[in-house]
Amino acid sequence: MTGLHHDPLAVMSGLHDEYGDLVHFRIGPQHVYVVLRADLVRQVLVTHQKSFKKGPGFERARIVLGNGLLTSEGDFHLRQRRMMQPAFHRRRIAGYAGIMIEEAQRLSGEMREGEPRDVGADMSQLALRVVSRALFGAQLDEDALEISHAVAEAGEFFDYLTVALFPVLLRTPLPRIRRFKQAVRLLERETTRVISKRRDDDVEGDDLLAILLAARDVEGDGTGMSDEQVRDEALTLITAGHETTANGLAWTWYELSQHPEVEARFHEELAAVVDDRPLGPDDLTALPYTQAVVLESMRLYPPAWGIERRALRDQEIGGYVIPSDAAVLMPTFVVNRDERLYPDPLRFDPERFLGDVAAGRPDWAYPLFGAGTRKCIGVGFAMLEAVLVLAELGRQWKLRLDESVPVVPQARVSLRPRDGLWMRPERRAV
Repeated sequence: MTGLHHDPLAVMSGLHDEYGDLVHFRIGPQHVYVVLRADLVRQVLVTHQKSFKKGPGFERARIVLGNGLLTSEGDFHLRQRRMMQPAFHRRRIAGYAGIMIEEAQRLSGEMREGEPRDVGADMSQLALRVVSRALFGAQLDEDALEISHAVAEAGEFFDYLTVALFPVLLRTPLPRIRRFKQAVRLLERETTRVISKRRDDDVEGDDLLAILLAARDVEGDGTGMSDEQVRDEALTLITAGHETTANGLAWTWYELSQHPEVEARFHEELAAVVDDRPLGPDDLTALPYTQAVVLESMRLYPPAWGIERRALRDQEIGGYVIPSDAAVLMPTFVVNRDERLYPDPLRFDPERFLGDVAAGRPDWAYPLFGAGTRKCIGVGFAMLEAVLVLAELGRQWKLRLDESVPVVPQARVSLRPRDGLWMRPERRAV
């Protein structure tokens, strides 16, 4: 397994081709099980979820995110999820559509015909601004900008979370480690200060931070979150919340550039449904083909390319007993390419997510967003953002791949183009 860290996608794909749906190996004393079939993934994430906890990568993520929704466990996680759920109700999410559209318009205004740009970086900056504005308010003041900059700085080091010796690295005096620590301290200090200021001002708002501050566990003891817990949840939302959306959008632009027939139908839907009217939250359902394009691109290039768990007790999965303390890896990059669920699985075909084809596929066949009580709470927010950004930019521009920079998937904390995604904007004739 020497190539597991260097090229996990190739290793995981090779394991499936050679050994099948459930693979066991050891790294030193550590038992590792790789689950490569969607219904078995569901057994881990839903049927027997109490037999598993988050893996060591998430434990290391607490260094940045504290005990937020992504890293917390057990009853505490369920309590936090209950309190945060209203913030992600469909009607509440619709209220952020204006921010998503404005940020897409902002980026569109920066594009220049034929001038190559890293669309991967564009999507990252756009998604970070969207979640920052949704969290802290419609306009980014100096406090929110400071936090956003610190998130970007800390985010450069998230790949280290996949390294088992990350805690050891933190004790080294390397300049990159010093910058990482400074960014984490700045994040904690500034977020804590903003929360304290909001508490003192006692001013109601409709942003996500106001909702977190006002949340109460009405099904439990009726209390709210401490300032520390609000901080952890805010950092989780802003840090983890923008990365997957950004990479999902980047891979969607890549796939559109490679499939002109899909791109043409995407533009036809925009012309027929939107034309030149303003976009709005209802366009998530009004643009089914655009949504299908997003889902199909994320099937082939899932931003959260793998899910990690650790067994809390012996548990039978797929006819085999996974022993207590074993690591369990579930690479959605491989699972989503299963020809038993997706015929001709390497073909880019948004039709898979439309009509009878989509309705006839079991709900466990697409574990991209997790499942059960650990399913991503922000799925609705992310899908609305993806569709609106694609639609707003897509009715103005086509993006053509710059062939001089190869597009190589890199699987670290998320799946992204290794050297960026360099594309040339081409203004659409409308």
